[in-house]
Amino acid sequence: MHINLPEIVSEVSAEFARYEDALVNNRVEVLDELFWTSPLTVRYGATENLYGIEEIRAFRNGRPSAGLARTLRRTVITTYGRDHATAMTEFFRDGSTRTGRQSQTWVRMPEGWRVVAAHVSVVDLA
Repeated sequence: MHINLPEIVSEVSAEFARYEDALVNNRVEVLDELFWTSPLTVRYGATENLYGIEEIRAFRNGRPSAGLARTLRRTVITTYGRDHATAMTEFFRDGSTRTGRQSQTWVRMPEGWRVVAAHVSVVDLA
């Protein structure tokens, strides 16, 4: 297995950037596109556990669209072969002393790269 083939890292990095832009600009249609359309998709959020694309969509459609801006730090994208990847990052919001952490598992599907599992948490770090 080839780890971090440059062209695959570039592909996943571009999709990760699309995801981040959609997230902070509340482009729900892009967020929906980038998550695998399956009842097997899982997203554990800072305050919610979502199972399946329908629960994820309902959450996205119901969340506030203000205050979404954030700064990323220490983003690590690792690819495993040509069809699997993880993306890990820390994030910070202005006015908050808390550190957010986000992890995503990406898989190349016939329709393109999709998040099949995600986890978001926020912690106090010294």
